[in-house]
Amino acid sequence: MGLKGKLIGSIEVKCGGHLIHDIIHTNPHHIPNIAPNVLNHFEIHEGETIKVGSIVSWKFNQGGNEILFKDVVESVDLEKKSITWKVIGGNMLELYNSFTIITSSEHQWTTITLLYEKKTEDTPEPLTHLGVLLNGLKDIESHLLKK
Repeated sequence: MGLKGKLIGSIEVKCGGHLIHDIIHTNPHHIPNIAPNVLNHFEIHEGETIKVGSIVSWKFNQGGNEILFKDVVESVDLEKKSITWKVIGGNMLELYNSFTIITSSEHQWTTITLLYEKKTEDTPEPLTHLGVLLNGLKDIESHLLKK
């Protein structure tokens, strides 16, 4: 079994993938209020909102444990409604040498792709992390459908 891996999860969204992307891209600071059971905190450390080079941090709740991602935004593709986030700090890097999250949305689908390199063969696949992120997307969809 290799140390590098890729996990992909997609959910169908009735509100339209473009609306999910708009929240993530232009209003990520609202996500802790929209999905408080999943996301505890969002902060911009450098740059503006979500632009290439911006450094942001997210704190997630996973089964009572706090997971910290400190990311640099590597790319934003407005046409494809895709954002690539490279983890540069936080407790995620205790288990993984590298960890990249790609969010993308189209029509009625939103997809999370995780690219990672485990530090050891015994490091678990980040399936629970993918589940947490997908649950956050479901909370964003529920919020948008209430409007």
